[in-house]
Amino acid sequence: MRKVDQSCGKGLSGLGRASKDPLRREASVGETGTEDLCPGFPAMEKKKWILTVVLALIVAMLPLTFRILESHQVQRLYTGELTDMILGKLGGWASSNHDLSTDKALASKFIAPNLTACHPSYGRPDLLVHCCPPGFESPVPFVDFQFPDPQSPKRVRRPVQLVDENYIAKYNKALSIMKSLPYDDPRSFARQANLHCLFCTGAYDQQNSNTPLSIHRTWLFFPWHRMMIYFHERIIGSLIGDDTFAFPVWTWDIPEGMVMPDIYANMNLSFFHKVRDFSHFPPRVADLNYFEETNLSPQEQLDTNLAFMYNQMVSGAKKTELFMGCTYKANEGYCNSPGTVESAPHNTLHTWVGSNLEPGREDMGKFYSAARDPIFYAHHSNIDRLWEVWREIHKHELDIKDPDWLNSFFFFYDENLKLVKIKVRDVLDISKLGYSYEEVDRPWLNKRPTPSVPPKVARQILKSKENENQFRLSSDFGPHGRALDASLTVKVNRSKNHLTKREKGEEEVIVVHGIEVKGDAYAKFDVYVNMVDQTIISPKSREFAGTFAHIPGGGEMMKRKIDLKLGVSELLEDLEAMEDESIWVTLLPRTASCSSVTIEGVQIKYIK
Repeated sequence: MRKVDQSCGKGLSGLGRASKDPLRREASVGETGTEDLCPGFPAMEKKKWILTVVLALIVAMLPLTFRILESHQVQRLYTGELTDMILGKLGGWASSNHDLSTDKALASKFIAPNLTACHPSYGRPDLLVHCCPPGFESPVPFVDFQFPDPQSPKRVRRPVQLVDENYIAKYNKALSIMKSLPYDDPRSFARQANLHCLFCTGAYDQQNSNTPLSIHRTWLFFPWHRMMIYFHERIIGSLIGDDTFAFPVWTWDIPEGMVMPDIYANMNLSFFHKVRDFSHFPPRVADLNYFEETNLSPQEQLDTNLAFMYNQMVSGAKKTELFMGCTYKANEGYCNSPGTVESAPHNTLHTWVGSNLEPGREDMGKFYSAARDPIFYAHHSNIDRLWEVWREIHKHELDIKDPDWLNSFFFFYDENLKLVKIKVRDVLDISKLGYSYEEVDRPWLNKRPTPSVPPKVARQILKSKENENQFRLSSDFGPHGRALDASLTVKVNRSKNHLTKREKGEEEVIVVHGIEVKGDAYAKFDVYVNMVDQTIISPKSREFAGTFAHIPGGGEMMKRKIDLKLGVSELLEDLEAMEDESIWVTLLPRTASCSSVTIEGVQIKYIK
């Protein structure tokens, strides 16, 4: 007779224990198969025994489940999540056909933070910052996000240049109150500012992992900032008892808004911030493609900005990934490839506003400190508006439908001091969120650039230069890359069936891959196609394909090599190059720090 293992059942002793990660949805036993638990039992006896334990556990969990439901969805971090997972697992074990490899819960790769796994992070390579909230080690109650009452007043975000004195006085009062709140109050201005530090420097680990979380240069850039602005706006309104309060919008994409708003330059108001570049105060026109000071006249700068916006919002952003950024999922590593608008004007204006007296152009010029400047919120309100504009341009046909993106979630304190769990899917309809944007003109829609040199003439000149060996014929620089210490032009071959791909609606994309930025200085280079004379080109030239504008920082994960993807189908059409077998791509360094930038190569890909 076969001896029965007397230790049978010990394998279930950890069934009700949570892992060290308080947001982990699985019980630890869920990682083992049931066949390992009682090797001495006959198969039928095993099933009866396991089913008995399953039923007992379900009964034991019912009171807890009812208490959770009765508490209006108030949950202790991980308790509700763990209950759902245990019940799901047990239900699966009861089925003889259960297969862990196909378990949807295990297959999910949504991004979420572990709020009790917070640690110091690097704002700069030489600066360790501590932005974790007080008492983060202990789980705290949270509620699931609920949309505001549809009957409540709508908040209308207006261009900041259109707000009146009464509005400025109210906002100034609310901001003064917020700045006076103690640090242990999550509504305080310092705690609100540190939200950006937490999620943009890798201070939090991801759920079920010790991998740091960072939302920049990924498809989470737009929805996360929308969440942050949404809750901050409601807190500001609640501090003055105004449930109609809406943020002012720095509409730097239209001529009327292309200077720093006056209220942020007024030293007598709470919006003033001393850690800025004072040479960029009004009436200086903002440079949306900023890399250094230029000698452009105000009108020239304005025209350049409009042409730049056309490229970033229209011709260079015809596919989802090109605008939204790369796909970022749990357990797949950090993708590190920003969309058009995040790279610029987002990064460029952060840097333009930041102080030229600070090592990293703080405060706006660094992720850890950016939200300390009140202008951050007006800047990101416009970023949020442009996301809506882009979606409208494409009639919402390019919206992301991936469930891992939709189900990624974060936590924010609301105006009632409740910690709220909010998913990306919750913030995709701003009308349900109770706010809108006042309509403004979009003059950049009609600023399609023209070639700086007639295309046929340019082609002849380029071929002549190629014959004189002025260009590099190989677009692959090897695993160690090539330093971008000077302008670099390479010949890039196109797919033999690129015309067929175009007919199928695929976007032709220049990929500058394996970009590594060493050091901590702001780094920027522009990309041009079939460029003949760099002294006469700018974003107003059709040869301009896009830009790489890099704000260093954000921890070790954000030091990984970057891929820059630039859509060029419309550009190639305007340059009369659609039938050419190859194109000349020029990387034009704009900052001295580009000498510390290496690139592995340039290639052409296609996005459906």
